[in-house]
Amino acid sequence: MRLAADAECASRAVGQAAAREASLDLLKWLALASMLLDHLRNVWPAQIWLYVPGRLAFPFFCLILAANLARPRPEPLRRPALVRYLGWLLAFALLSEWPYRLLVEQPVSVNVLPTLALGLLLANAVRPCPPPERLLGLVALALAFALHARLMFGFGGVLLPAAFLLALRRPSWGWLPAGVTLMANYWTALYVEALLGRLFAQAVLLACFLAAPLGLALLRHPPGFPVPPLRRWVYAVYPLHFLLLHGLREWLR
Repeated sequence: MRLAADAECASRAVGQAAAREASLDLLKWLALASMLLDHLRNVWPAQIWLYVPGRLAFPFFCLILAANLARPRPEPLRRPALVRYLGWLLAFALLSEWPYRLLVEQPVSVNVLPTLALGLLLANAVRPCPPPERLLGLVALALAFALHARLMFGFGGVLLPAAFLLALRRPSWGWLPAGVTLMANYWTALYVEALLGRLFAQAVLLACFLAAPLGLALLRHPPGFPVPPLRRWVYAVYPLHFLLLHGLREWLR
C-alpha cells in the first residue's frame, strides 16, 4: 500500500513538473513572438501598431526569469545554476550589442539583456540567500538607479523580475508586477496621449498592464497541447534576429 502511494505521489510530481515546463515553454515562445513583432517596426516603421503586442515581450521574459529562480533546487546546485544563468545573460548581452545597434538606429539604451542580468541579481536577493548574494542584489539595485537612463526599461525593468518572484510566492500580490510593468514602460508623452483619449496610447498602456496577469495565468494553467521545448540555443535567437531583420530592411530599401 505504501509503495503504491509513494509511486502515485512520484507520478503526480512528475506530471506537475512536466505541466510546469510546458507552461514555461509556451511563455518563451510567446515572448519570442512578441519580441519579433515589436522589432519588425524597425523594418516597416509605418506598422506602429506592432508596438502594442510588443509590450508583452519584456514582462514575459521577466516572468520566465522569476519562474526559473523559483524552481526548487538542492542547495549545492542553486548557486552554480545562478552563475550559469548570469553568465549566459552577460555573454549574449555583449554579443548582441553590435547587432542591436545595426537594427535600432540611434538607440537611447543598450540592449535588454543587461537589464535582465541586473534583474536576476536583484530577484535572487529577495529570496532566502547567503549575505554575499544579498549584497550583489543591493549592488544591482544601485547600478539600476545609476544607469537608469542607459538601461532598456530603466530602473523599473530591473525591479520587474523581483516583483514577479514575489507574485509567484504570494498569488495575492499579482497586481505588483502589473504596476511595475507600467513603471518600466513609463514615457510621459504616452501617458499624455492616453489622457487625451488617443486609442493607440490607451492600447499600449492596457497591454502593459495586462501583460503580467496574462503571463501569470499562462504559467499557472498548463496548455492542453504539446509545446516544443526551448533550450539554451534560444539565447542565440536574440542577436541573430537583429541581424536578420537588419538584412531584410537593407534588402527592401
